[in-house]
Amino acid sequence: MTVAADERVAQVGLTRRLLIRPELGAVVGLVVVFAFFAAQSPVFRSPDGIANWLDPAATLGIMAVAVALLMIGGEFDLSAGVLTGTSGLILVTLATRFGFNVWLAMLVGLVVALAVGLANGLVVTRTRLPSFIVTLGTFLMLQGVNLGVTKAITGTVQVSGLRRAEGFEGANAIFAGTIEIGGTSFRVAILWWILVTALATWVLMRSRAGNWIFAVGGNEQAARAVGVPAARTKIALFMTTAVAAWLVGSILALRYTSVQANIGIGQEFIYIIAAVIGGCLLTGGYGSAIGAAIGAVIFGMADKGIVFLGWDADWFKFFLGGMLLLATLANRLVRRYAEEVRH
Repeated sequence: MTVAADERVAQVGLTRRLLIRPELGAVVGLVVVFAFFAAQSPVFRSPDGIANWLDPAATLGIMAVAVALLMIGGEFDLSAGVLTGTSGLILVTLATRFGFNVWLAMLVGLVVALAVGLANGLVVTRTRLPSFIVTLGTFLMLQGVNLGVTKAITGTVQVSGLRRAEGFEGANAIFAGTIEIGGTSFRVAILWWILVTALATWVLMRSRAGNWIFAVGGNEQAARAVGVPAARTKIALFMTTAVAAWLVGSILALRYTSVQANIGIGQEFIYIIAAVIGGCLLTGGYGSAIGAAIGAVIFGMADKGIVFLGWDADWFKFFLGGMLLLATLANRLVRRYAEEVRH
């Protein structure tokens, strides 16, 4: 007599496993976008061209991966973009106006970023207000502080002169320098992006914390019922996003040696778009760090590819909107198929 296998332990074929991966749509989009621009522009597919479009993808990717973790946990952070500016302003202002060593100024910026992330997490978890509203409030407050404090100290909306600060050379080499690969210069930020993506993927797929993130994003009440520390998990996710904002803000400040008070404003939506293109659902509980990184690559390819083809840069916004709609539809179909396979 043959006993039917329990469906809970039934093996799912390799093809099906690939088809239910959240980053599937992003991979398809990556191939299509690369093929489109590479076929029309030799520069785009050259080593220098690749280095060119990986540069914006790296800084965006660091933030997109952190935002993806937060979205999988069921929350949003609209202050992430402006917090990159805050972190950069703290670094440059302390180092150029108050004589701080660059490393110490970076440490102060990290502490402030962590405090902002902690505050966002505590308010969201204690008040149960939507994170959209809470972080929108934080966004507006940080925007005001960035502009007000910068004007009060410098009389303008820009702080510059970081190159002359003590400790700049070492920090610049580690966070904003370049490395030579096959005669082509690539930004060190790409390595930070790969490291962040690998770490986030390990946390999601191989750690207890990853299970908690998916659980609180999928059904917070059910997660609490089985002992998941929902509040601590969400606070940690907001602080993770803040650390990513500090890292990106520091990289950009060290690269350009100056910071505008309005930098980062509006970028929060780009981060969310990259995460959604990478497979994250707006409802939480589903997504991928690798997918968000791929979404950032698509952004970088489109951003530079349009320039290489000599098109008007305004078409980039049209492309972003189209990719967002297509990715959302693709994610919905993949999610439905995944649920059918599991049942």
